[in-house]
Amino acid sequence: MKVDSIGFVGTGAITEAMVRGLLTEPAYALEIHVSPRSAHIAATLADEFAAVRIAKDNQDVVERSDMVFLAIRPQVAEEVVRALSFRGGQMVVSLVAATERRALSEWIAADVHLVQAIPLPFVAGRQGVTAIYPPDTAIAALFDALGTAVQCQSRKEYDLLAAASAMMSIYFGIMEQVAVWLERSGLEKAKGQAYIAPLFASHAQKANSPGNEPFSALSREFATRGGLNEQVLSDFEKKGGLVALTAALDGVLARIEGRN
Repeated sequence: MKVDSIGFVGTGAITEAMVRGLLTEPAYALEIHVSPRSAHIAATLADEFAAVRIAKDNQDVVERSDMVFLAIRPQVAEEVVRALSFRGGQMVVSLVAATERRALSEWIAADVHLVQAIPLPFVAGRQGVTAIYPPDTAIAALFDALGTAVQCQSRKEYDLLAAASAMMSIYFGIMEQVAVWLERSGLEKAKGQAYIAPLFASHAQKANSPGNEPFSALSREFATRGGLNEQVLSDFEKKGGLVALTAALDGVLARIEGRN
C-alpha cells in the first residue's frame, strides 16, 4: 500500500529517520513534502530521494499533503500549529512529545482526524516500534511498514509507553559506562566497544525472540546461582539501582501527564 502524499512540519532527526524508512524500497509514499526549516536535512533528503519535495513553508506542507506529521519540539508546538490552516477530515499525526491531545485539537482548530505517535530513530531501518493513540488502521499500517506499531487503547497506555521510550539514552549510557570501565581497567577502547555493542544486541535479540518469555525468566536464566551475572544484579539492586530507575520513570511519567 502507498500513500499518495505525506508531509512533515518540522525537518529534524525523527523526520529524517521516517523519510528514510518510508522511502526504502518498496517505498510507502509517492511524494513526501518537508518543511524548509533545518535546510541541511531537507536538502540532503531531496538530493537523495526523488520523491522528496521541499515546501515553501509549513502551510505549503499542509496544503500539499493527504497525511501531515507534526514533528516539532513541544516548546514551539503551539506557536507553529496555531499558525496553520488544516482541511476538515485531513489526517494529522502528532509526534509532539508530552502534549495533551486536547491542546493539540485546540491549536489545530479544524475537524481533522488526529492520531498521536512516538516513533523512535530506528524507523530509518524499518526496525522501530511505535506507540500510537488512538488505534487507527491506516497509521498502524504505516508504522508496521517501519517496524512494529503498538496501538494503545487508552491515553494511559500511551503515556506509559512514552515514559518507557525515555530509556534509550540510559541504555546507551550503560554501554558507555561499561566501555569506559574496560578502558580504565586496561582494555583498548575500540576493542571494548567492538565487544559491548554485539553483546547488548544479542541480549535484545533474545528478549525479542518468539515465545514472549518474561523478562524476569530471562534474568533468572542468565543469572546462574553464585555466578558473576547474579553478583552484578544483586549489587545493582542493593546499591539503589532499581530504586533510581523506578524514580526516574515515575518522574518522566509525571512530566508527560503534566503533573510537574
